[in-house]
Amino acid sequence: MPQLPMPTAIIRDGTVLEGDSESLVPWWSIAKSVLAAAAMRLSEARALDLEARFEDWPFTIRQLLHNTSGLADSGGPVYHRAVADGDPVWSVEELLARRNARMLIFAPGTDWAYSNIGYLFVRRTVERAAGADLDTALRALVFEPLGLSGTRVASTPEDLAETVWGNPTGYDPRWVYHGLLIGPPTDAVRFLAGLLSGRLVSAASLEAMLSQYRLGGALPGRPWTETGYGLGLMIGAAGDAGRTIGHSGGGPGAVSAVYGFPDLPGRPVAAAFARGTDEGVTEHEVVRLALGG
Repeated sequence: MPQLPMPTAIIRDGTVLEGDSESLVPWWSIAKSVLAAAAMRLSEARALDLEARFEDWPFTIRQLLHNTSGLADSGGPVYHRAVADGDPVWSVEELLARRNARMLIFAPGTDWAYSNIGYLFVRRTVERAAGADLDTALRALVFEPLGLSGTRVASTPEDLAETVWGNPTGYDPRWVYHGLLIGPPTDAVRFLAGLLSGRLVSAASLEAMLSQYRLGGALPGRPWTETGYGLGLMIGAAGDAGRTIGHSGGGPGAVSAVYGFPDLPGRPVAAAFARGTDEGVTEHEVVRLALGG
């Protein structure tokens, strides 16, 4: 099969300079930034309390957003084997039981660990507070305020088959428990640019989202020279590109990245999507776009 060009988009000074606005691509974990923005808008409307505990669990909504809840991730050998074998998607209850989710890996607020289960709980919180399913809630809270109409939640294998690389394995997007968004690269850059410019959430909410848990330094094969995590945002630095804020993601057969670079002229925001499993590929591409390469 011939290799398609990597779908990309870039904004500088608030204007889309170039971008693929036709191709639908899977956003993967970029959805965490969208979920976090939705949660902040609901918090501003006093429809949810970030300091409240999630149901009967010992952590708060803020800790879920920050990945400091102590929850394990949703993956693991059994999970990946079930996906590869085309097994029926587990119920949430089965996922939590198989991952022994009640056995936290650290006390909430004392450490950091990336957790897709945590963002499943964020999804539930957003849906409950909005009184709507995820697709409806995200359209009302995030996409419509920014004038974006091309992005939606994929709920069936057929939805994923509409994306630029198709769905040759019949992957069921419900395996992405926090929700798998599909949309054009231009929507991704417009979303993040709108968030970082303060057009979507208040200054106080944006400051909270940018309060990072510092994680460390360089990552092999990736452009990061400093790494951290805010509320639904990967935050750090990427060498000459300076401060780097956004999110990467990956799933079966594809990777994604969208980042803003507030230290560069024009405060560019760039997005890239590609086939493969190496998130470093798309991260290097967004840095190249931001630097004008």
